[in-house]
Amino acid sequence: MSAGRTAAAQSAGPVGARWVGALCLANLGVWVGWFGPLQLLLARQAELLAPEHKASTLALVTGVGAAVSMVANPVFGALSDRTTAAVGRRIPWVVAGVAGGAAGLLALSRASGIAGVLAGWCLVQLALNAAFAALTAAVPDQVPPQRRGLVGGWLGVSQVGGVLAGTALATAAGGVTAGYPACAAFTVLAALPYVLMGRDSRLSPADRPTLRPRAFLAGFWIDPRRHPDFGWAWLTRFLMNLSYSVSTMYLLYYLTDAVHYADDADTGVLVLTALNALTLLATVVAGGRRSDRTGRRKVYVIASGLVITAGTLLLAVWQTWTGAVTASLVLGAGFGVYTSVDFALLTDVLPTAEDRGRDLGVINIANALPQVLAPVIAAPVVTHLGGYTALYALAGTLALAGSVLVGRIRGVP
Repeated sequence: MSAGRTAAAQSAGPVGARWVGALCLANLGVWVGWFGPLQLLLARQAELLAPEHKASTLALVTGVGAAVSMVANPVFGALSDRTTAAVGRRIPWVVAGVAGGAAGLLALSRASGIAGVLAGWCLVQLALNAAFAALTAAVPDQVPPQRRGLVGGWLGVSQVGGVLAGTALATAAGGVTAGYPACAAFTVLAALPYVLMGRDSRLSPADRPTLRPRAFLAGFWIDPRRHPDFGWAWLTRFLMNLSYSVSTMYLLYYLTDAVHYADDADTGVLVLTALNALTLLATVVAGGRRSDRTGRRKVYVIASGLVITAGTLLLAVWQTWTGAVTASLVLGAGFGVYTSVDFALLTDVLPTAEDRGRDLGVINIANALPQVLAPVIAAPVVTHLGGYTALYALAGTLALAGSVLVGRIRGVP
């Protein structure tokens, strides 16, 4: 048995629906804290503070914030691996993370300049990544491998629910001033049931490894030659997330500038997000459960990636409201299966059980790095290299590559 499969097999045992529900609710709250701003509030704030440079301002804020996220997630994951608190390894970071994230969201609501927006968003990314790293690591800690597709499916439900709820809160609040506090309150309240339940893995002080800075930093390099499945899983997730980031970054501007949506564009974004959520919810749990039952992961990840590719290309060639609606439905169906099954696949290729938080944090670099690169890629493509047609064609190409290369993973069926 490979190291990754050995790590995958080590978990605390069966978990009940109450724990899974509390975990998913806390995860939903984190995604509300991220995507209320990312879907609407930051774009509107950039428009208010720098109307002539809204695209570049939004790119700056989201890009720097994603860079913070890229570093924060694996670092907090590794720190949670070494935490010896009486309540457990993960819960303290959930508490600190949602509290800090709420503080950052409140600071954003009062920001009067670009520097203030940048500082507030970096705090949100720093803190919420602490919570997210801990919540993600709790799954292989607590859930047996044969149920991770199902739990990954419910986490996918909470993820899309967070995107939808964040967008709805930002829209219903009517603006930046009220939208950020609404997201902050939701994020904190959603974490309470998970924290109060108190189920967590624990590490005794005697078992905690000595923290040596050089060894600690070196641990974040996981050699793909020694762990090729982990390397391919990282690369394919990176390509899929880069496609997603490129696709969604300018959705509000896509509706106004390319589709020429006649009504309020904020509402248009909410409608598309809801439709995407509809088909995602229809496939995410079913896809994860089916993968668990068959014991196969790769075929579902590859097939869902091809569906995502098709949906992205629709945005490139059919730039009407009907086209955007159709693409949202197709993308939701693809991302539903991909979200649940790819998460289960990732937990199956982790190198060690002792460093799950760190290793999942390294995987999450593949989620955050695309947010750093997407503004650098998307802004010149939209402005100088073919507009939204070229942008979404590029996104489709990236998704296709991310789908096909999953076949290079050998240790997972």
